[in-house]
Amino acid sequence: MVNWNALTQQNQIQEIITESKETPVIIFKHSTTCAISATAKNRLERQWADAGIKGVKTYYLDLLAHRPVSNQVAQVFGVEHQSPQLLVIKNGVCQYDASHLGINLNEVKKNIA
Repeated sequence: MVNWNALTQQNQIQEIITESKETPVIIFKHSTTCAISATAKNRLERQWADAGIKGVKTYYLDLLAHRPVSNQVAQVFGVEHQSPQLLVIKNGVCQYDASHLGINLNEVKKNIA
């Protein structure tokens, strides 16, 4: 089971950068009205336990409710905005960025090691 932390404020992005220097951080950007986004989120949550991903902090961003936060995530980490989108932040830098059904937990695991 994924233990999501809500990402709702722009000032949390600096906290994420700081946290990522100690522990890898995953940000999942989700559109609550998009069927593909719902499918990607479901798949991610179903596969989480079997993927063996440990020692990360996970953030969930409802980008429709918090669009300015989503825009800032894209700008700060130098990624194109996508939805759904998963980012791995390590040492303050985006190490992995995938969207839609291209989100792959094996790749996530490689990038947090």
